[in-house]
Amino acid sequence: MSKVLMKGNEAFAEAAIRAGCNCYFGYPITPQNEIPEYMSHELPKAGGSFVQAESELAAVNMAYGAAAAGGRAFISTSSPGLALMQEGLGFICSTEVPLVVLNVSRGGPGVGGIQPGQADYLQVTRGGYNGDAKTPVFAPAGIQECVELIYEAFDIADKYRNPVIIFADGMMGQMMEPVELPEKKPLISAEQIRTQKPWAITGTDHHDGRNVVYSLRLQPDVLEAHVEHMFEKYAKAERELARYKTSNLDDAEIVFVAFGTMSRLCAEAVELLEAQGIKAGVIRPISLWPFPDAAFDEIGDKTKLVISTELSMGQMVFDVKAAVNGRWPVGLINRTGGVVPSSVEIAERAKKLLEEVK
Repeated sequence: MSKVLMKGNEAFAEAAIRAGCNCYFGYPITPQNEIPEYMSHELPKAGGSFVQAESELAAVNMAYGAAAAGGRAFISTSSPGLALMQEGLGFICSTEVPLVVLNVSRGGPGVGGIQPGQADYLQVTRGGYNGDAKTPVFAPAGIQECVELIYEAFDIADKYRNPVIIFADGMMGQMMEPVELPEKKPLISAEQIRTQKPWAITGTDHHDGRNVVYSLRLQPDVLEAHVEHMFEKYAKAERELARYKTSNLDDAEIVFVAFGTMSRLCAEAVELLEAQGIKAGVIRPISLWPFPDAAFDEIGDKTKLVISTELSMGQMVFDVKAAVNGRWPVGLINRTGGVVPSSVEIAERAKKLLEEVK
């Protein structure tokens, strides 16, 4: 299959279409504006429906309704837009409705700027919604991987009957790379919804009895049983969905932990350090929840320092410290506000941190 040069956001939208997305609800926010624009003219051609929502609040609740009816729903936004969607995502978790959400993140807090950021880490991995709930989160390092994760995310959302978040940063949405697009899946039919999603609200013509999708459970014991059921599902997700990649861990003095764009910069920093006689390696979490704790068991006995490298004031670092569990010192290399460090800066700061622990 040949590759085509595409802008990130447009490739992400095309991946959703090819995954069988039949409804998208969009609201413009930089740096993901090309996604609703692309969906507006390409999704109807594929037989799906595009709706311009009046706000992020409207978009997530429209998606909630479409997904509850058995649709393969997709929404995209950027950081403050995702914050507005949190209540809706909490309802969707509780009602066990599948949905794919793409966050092309920017610097914050608040409205922030429009440059790349990763400071939504705690928002996507812990959730800003109320109550006990979890959401699988995947962080691609490039456009090709993001295309593949979006394509797969629809099946994961259906399997677990839960929202799935793809966490890409603004740089990934705006850059261009050659990508190999996956095969297009047919849109889900009414008969497939009836047989594959018997819980869906499709009308009594399509199933026996009446389906109701609801979140309110006033009896404490009933609600507790429902939450425990959800967490049995999340425990299965933790076993099945943890993903990561590692490189050069065997003899590394320094191990960088980084995701997304920062992982690519860390790979360059490893080469710069090697030229100076310092061995370094990288752990790249692909799943941010569940966090791949097992990756840290692959660290060699020559490691002196683990460094969480982030476009935030330090959020993933808490998960890194938990996974390290006191086995090595943990440092932080970060920039925020939309500033992206160079690989040279990362290498130089890593050297200074290494000198401090020697």
